Amino acid sequence: QVQLVESGGGSVQAGGSLKLSCTLSPDTYSSWHMGWFRQAPGANKREGVAAISTGVTSTRYANSVKGRFTISRDNAKNTVYLQMNSLKPEDTGMYYCAADRLWGQIVAERPSSWGQGTQVTVSS
Repeated sequence: QVQLVESGGGSVQAGGSLKLSCTLSPDTYSSWHMGWFRQAPGANKREGVAAISTGVTSTRYANSVKGRFTISRDNAKNTVYLQMNSLKPEDTGMYYCAADRLWGQIVAERPSSWGQGTQVTVSS
């Protein structure tokens, strides 16, 4: 069983930036594909925002965040990051880190492990 702990959420004005972090334990981090998902207020489904494969050979982004968000990982620190720039009010939501050993499960938005989430609020 892996544990995922997110941090870095907060409240910003539109146009601002935030950087989310997610640390995975135990330290078999390098063998896990990672993703960030979000759930907007009132929504009953989480949507994929960005994902990164184990060897950083593949990344993918939701169309709504392309050019504004960047996912990265530091295997030495067992941590994945989501740099969010040019934030918009519609980016508001609970952001979750997720992991799976299968890339297909991340792409299909069905990862096996989830963090508790960190709130991001963007005001206009």
